[in-house]
Amino acid sequence: MAKIKIDAYALLKKIRAEKPVVHHLTNWVTIYDCANIVKVLGASPVMAHAKEEVGEMAKIASSLVLNIGTLTVDFVEAMKIAAISANEKGIPIVLDVCGAGATHLRDQKSFELLNEVKIDILKGNASEVARVSGEAVRTKGVDALAVDKNMIQLAQNLAQKYNCTVVVTGKEDIITNGQKIYVVKNGHPMMTNIVGTGCMATSVIGAFAAVEKDLALASVAGLVCFEIAAECAAKNSSGPGTFKEKIYDCLYHLDKKTIDRMQRVER
Repeated sequence: MAKIKIDAYALLKKIRAEKPVVHHLTNWVTIYDCANIVKVLGASPVMAHAKEEVGEMAKIASSLVLNIGTLTVDFVEAMKIAAISANEKGIPIVLDVCGAGATHLRDQKSFELLNEVKIDILKGNASEVARVSGEAVRTKGVDALAVDKNMIQLAQNLAQKYNCTVVVTGKEDIITNGQKIYVVKNGHPMMTNIVGTGCMATSVIGAFAAVEKDLALASVAGLVCFEIAAECAAKNSSGPGTFKEKIYDCLYHLDKKTIDRMQRVER
């Protein structure tokens, strides 16, 4: 792997200019945080879940974010309706397999979504991604457990299997479309002390995917911006509460100079 620089600011600037609609069917625990982080970026979040309107709503969006964090069978059926509509329109779909590996239902519904609709970006932590790769691993609720596997190889194989971009988040993030492989080394340990940073990262990726066709690059740029904002927020926080408040401000004020100076990306 070699250090590289990406122009993440160019995509952030594009989001701020175009204000794309990012349609969510997401985790009820973190839905407020996901909407806010997308709005802070400059995009327009919509959180429509009803089966009667999700297909129509996806038609006016520029990307679709699915997150199974608080899944029900009916909720996943609504996700499928929205995803079919998004596939027809040709907008990217981001799927967060939140909690895959914790229960049979989560595993089953993750595989249903992957096999019944076209998912463009698959995102999860190490144990979640390993589980949807077919490994016999468990997830601690929605928190990652250590996986004694080559995660880069697992992610690459999974990306090739589903013809998608795979994002594995953790201390170091892995992003691959099956060919290109990136590692993002930004972020701060404080991110693990609040609920929602993983879901927020998925929504950020959804916003970047709305303005960039290279979905691996979009995912890298989104994580770089979000995690640099987290690093900046942590510098002036006394604990998780102030950290969460400041991460919004730091992302809102993020500029090209800060991104170029602080990004740590390898390819």
